Amino acid sequence: MYAIIETSGKQYKVSQGDMIKIEKIKGKVGEEIELKDVLMVCDGNDINIGNPKLKSAKVTGEISGQGKANKIIVFKHKRRKNYRRKQGHRQEFTNIKITGIQT
Repeated sequence: MYAIIETSGKQYKVSQGDMIKIEKIKGKVGEEIELKDVLMVCDGNDINIGNPKLKSAKVTGEISGQGKANKIIVFKHKRRKNYRRKQGHRQEFTNIKITGIQT
């Protein structure tokens, strides 16, 4: 059994027991969360597709960690114009362990 969920404008394929890394959501480590933006649920031969989301389905999970990703460097320049800009960015993320899928 697996489901397609949407969070922070991105879609993820999850099944029970999976660990996923999503953009940061509020919550503490060990806290239970519900993801209600379920787009599709597949259980063997039964496939339920939402239009655009399934109202009765939800995915539950547990927050297993919060953190920051590695730094990326954003460097802009224009040749021969002495224009250079350097900027760094570290995206915050949340690790979630999927504990169940309900339809």
